[in-house]
Amino acid sequence: MTSINPNDIYLKVTDTYRAVALDSSACCGTNNSCCGSDLYDIDLSGAPADAVASSRGCGNPQAIAALLPGNVVLDLGSGGGLDCFLAAERVGPTGRVYGVDMTDEMLTLARRNADAIGVQNVEFRKGLIEQLPIQDSSIDVIISNCVINLSPDKPAAMREAFRVLRTGGRIAMSDVVIDGTLSDLSVDEATIRASLDWSGCIGGALTISDFTHILQQAGFVDIAITVTQHYAPGDLYGLMPATLHEGLSDAERADMGNLIARFASAQITARKPRGGCCS
Repeated sequence: MTSINPNDIYLKVTDTYRAVALDSSACCGTNNSCCGSDLYDIDLSGAPADAVASSRGCGNPQAIAALLPGNVVLDLGSGGGLDCFLAAERVGPTGRVYGVDMTDEMLTLARRNADAIGVQNVEFRKGLIEQLPIQDSSIDVIISNCVINLSPDKPAAMREAFRVLRTGGRIAMSDVVIDGTLSDLSVDEATIRASLDWSGCIGGALTISDFTHILQQAGFVDIAITVTQHYAPGDLYGLMPATLHEGLSDAERADMGNLIARFASAQITARKPRGGCCS
């Protein structure tokens, strides 16, 4: 899906979110359109301040997760732990929440936040979303907030999600997608992706059709990808090299505007079949 070295992507993403863990004022762009907790329509005053400040989501997966008491939940790319703590409240003492993150500094922050509020039903584990440190068929609901786009191997990440879900289990994710195609732009897709910031939500964003295909290939059914917000140029220019948006001709600027208008936040839901081909 990209000619960029996957190790370079991991290093870039790790460095970016290590910085966020150490300084929550660090952000992935020029504003909070793709890196903030302002998209939650719930009271966050009871959550640890550091967990709220370090949130870099593009939506609110809690709104679509439909969590129930006793559920076992997995958060892919759990960061400072905000979504884990919100999920822990919903699943209650009979439920369990696991957060997986690849950054030591984020794991340290998340565990410190958990200790601060005395939450007992959350556990943070180090790992990649392409190689989850989670047992087969052990999870009821997987949540994720603006993390899948950071992966250089999204098919592997979705196969892992499918593996760890119980039959009938669900994914409920917020992520950045491309609403449309990149094939009609004057610059080829490989060049576009090599020029964008992979750690800032957009460089690795999938088209809706590609995301749907990857989920289908992994075995998911009842797939729904719903756009919730399109981005404006001011939201994303901070994530692009100056050479991509300064000194452009009118035609080039129109092309760049068309590209930016296709990036959007979306809600992604799907289910692992209970048995057979399509149950």
